[in-house]
Order: sequence, then structure tokens, then C-alpha cells
Amino acid sequence: MSASPIRFALHGGAGVIDRASLDAEREADCHRQLRNIAEQARQALLADTSALDVVQQAVEALEDCPWFNAGHGSVLNADGVPELDAALMDGRDRRCGAVAALRGQRHPIRVARAVLDDGQHVLLAGDGATRFAIEQGLTAIDDATLITAERHAQWQRASASGRVSLDHDEAIESSDRCGTVGAVARDLHGHLAAATSTGGMTNKRPGRVGDTPLIGSGTWADDRTVCVSTTGTGEHFIRAQVAFLVHARMCFDGCTLATAATAALDEVAQLGGCGGLIAIAHDGQLVLPFNTPGMYRAWIDADGRLDTAIYAC
Repeated sequence: MSASPIRFALHGGAGVIDRASLDAEREADCHRQLRNIAEQARQALLADTSALDVVQQAVEALEDCPWFNAGHGSVLNADGVPELDAALMDGRDRRCGAVAALRGQRHPIRVARAVLDDGQHVLLAGDGATRFAIEQGLTAIDDATLITAERHAQWQRASASGRVSLDHDEAIESSDRCGTVGAVARDLHGHLAAATSTGGMTNKRPGRVGDTPLIGSGTWADDRTVCVSTTGTGEHFIRAQVAFLVHARMCFDGCTLATAATAALDEVAQLGGCGGLIAIAHDGQLVLPFNTPGMYRAWIDADGRLDTAIYAC
């Protein structure tokens, strides 16, 4: 029997994840959440839902989970409010949409999709993104409804120390380390798509934008090569143009996906950064590399097997 053409992977952030201090109940529920979302994606792909719709739906589900740094449960900026970034890209024609420093929306990936569908622009930021969302009929919410007690306490600690930190770095308690979310998919027709969403860095300057909404840095999809979603130290991923670099290594250098992805993360490491990515190639290859102690992840392989993992080994 031939392998299924569908592929899917998601991530919930890469970083310092300590087995000893991550609550067992939280760990088990993370696995359940990841598995459930991946299974929903599988069923949608088998029902001939497009890769673009599937990655959006998966990221929306992750944005609803308060343990991840996206949507409900996002980290807070220096003013104590969430500012959200998101992007998605369609590998069929490289249409894309993104938002940065968005406020007042539970699902920033929906706003990014509206930008893509509108087609006039690729990236909207700040008040302009917020106004656009309302104009598109997306319900505005109070930012306070996105804030969890854990994220507020995390921000208070960071604010008191004057520290700006990733949601998953060593200064953050393990229970708070679920991070940026993303999804990549290959549908029944071989089309690729990627989506990524994040609240960014705890105690960041208002208006700070990371790699997530920057096409080519945190998100990329091209049916000729690969779809990619990244997670990690955003400034380093921007400097390395990680998502596009995976594509470029494959398209111009003839590298395999595994080689291209490893080389891209090596670039990040050389700049002093760390993180991970998920990627699916046009021929169905799938990789989930990272250079941190862990990355929340789920994937569906060529045999249709669904797996989840958190730690490096």
C-alpha cells in the first residue's frame, strides 16, 4: 500500500524544558492537547481540506490553549499587556498574510488570514492591524481576557528584575515554558502551507516584533520546496532568515530537507541564538530539528503514525 500524501506537524515552542520540574499532570495534558490537535488536522486533511485551512485551524486551537504563548495565554509586554504576532503562507502561489503588535484579538492567525485573503498588503502592524481586524468583522475583545495568572506572575517577576525574556528561557519556571506555536501541512494534492503565532517575549518593549510575522524569518511555504514554521530567539532568526534559508538551500543548493534545516539552525547558533523549526518538503520529507533541551511537538509521518514529544530524547 502506498504512503499517504498528507503530512502534518505542529510545535508549541522550543527552549529549556526541565523534566525534573515540569509538572507530570501538565506534561500529560500537553501531550493530549498536541495529539488532539494533530488528529483533528489529520481528519481534515483526509477530508480534502486545504493545507492552508488546516494550518490555520491547528494554530487557532493552539491559540485557545492557555499554556502556549499565543492568543489566550500569551506573555505580556513591558506595559503588562499582550501584543500578538502571527503569519501564514500558502505554498501554491506564495500568498501570505501577517500581523504584528496586534491587540484586542483572541486569534491573531485569523487576522493574518484576513490580510492574506484581502490581498492588498502582506503585513499589518499595531493600531492598523487592530482596526483592520474590526473592519473584517472579527470580534474585538478586552486584552485582559487573554491574560492568565501564570503569565501575569511571570511578567511581574521579569518586570521586577528588569529582564526581557523568552517564554522558554532558563529564567522562566518550567510550568511557564510553553512557547510560540506553529503548524505545517501537505494536503492530498501535495500543496504546502505554514502558520505561526506568538505573544513574543516577556516584558518586551511595546511595539517589538519578532521573527514570527516576518515572511522568510519565522514562516515560509513554497510548493516547489518546503513549508516551515520556526520558534526560538526571534532576533537571531530574523538575522539568519531561517525559514527562507531552508527553502534557499533546497532550491538553489540542491540540499535535502534535513541538511537544509540543520544548516539553518547552525546559522542561528553561530549568531548566538537557539530554537527549532518544523518543516515538510514537497516530496513529503518531514523534519523537526531543534538545538534546545526540548520542543513541544506533534507530527504525522509517511505511514500515518501520529506521535508527540517534548524533550530532546
